[in-house]
Formats: sequence, C-alpha cells, structure tokens
Amino acid sequence: MKQLVVLNEIINFVEIVYSQDLMSNTLEAIHLLQVKLQDLLDRYEFLKEENQILLHQNGKLHVLLNENEQQLIAYEQELELLKVAKTIEGSNEDTRNTKLKINALIREIDKCITLLNA
Repeated sequence: MKQLVVLNEIINFVEIVYSQDLMSNTLEAIHLLQVKLQDLLDRYEFLKEENQILLHQNGKLHVLLNENEQQLIAYEQELELLKVAKTIEGSNEDTRNTKLKINALIREIDKCITLLNA
C-alpha cells in the first residue's frame, strides 16, 4: 500500500516535470526526482520508527491494563469477603442474609471442587 503511494507520488512528479517541459534539462529533472525520492524515504523511515515506538507503548499499556484488571478482581473479591464478614458480625436480623451468603459461598466452593475433580 505504501509502495503504491510512493509510486503514485513519483508518477505525479514526473507528469509535472513533463508538463512543464523541463525535460530539456535532464540533469535538473533527475536532481528533482532524487530530492523527492529522498524526502519520501526520510518520511518512510520516520514513520517506521514512530510505529515501533507506538507498538512498544501499546504493549506496555496492555500489560498495565491486565495488571489493573487483576487488581480489580482481587479488590472485588476482598469486598465480597468484607461484606460477608460485616453481615456475620451484624444483629440477629441479618442472620437470614448471612445464611444466604454462606450457602452461596458453599455452592461456589462445591463448583470449584467439581471442576478440580473433573
């Protein structure tokens, strides 16, 4: 794709040179073409380096995102445990909620054991 863009720019440049009737001075036309090609090569190298930098930064950000997601999961689990602990130390009115939470935890543990045995 980039090669097509470069070729199109060169073709456009050559058409301009022909249309301005500069071919009488062949050396000047060749020099202008060299300058244009060098400019395109310089831009290509710059963009290639910039792309590498962006890919590296993207990789770092993905690692950071994964770490943050794992930390969020750990915090959510800790929050659930704190909620259960808070419910357990609550009054007799919260006994039903406590029993429901304990039953949910037992079901979760049973699922884990089933998965481990499979």
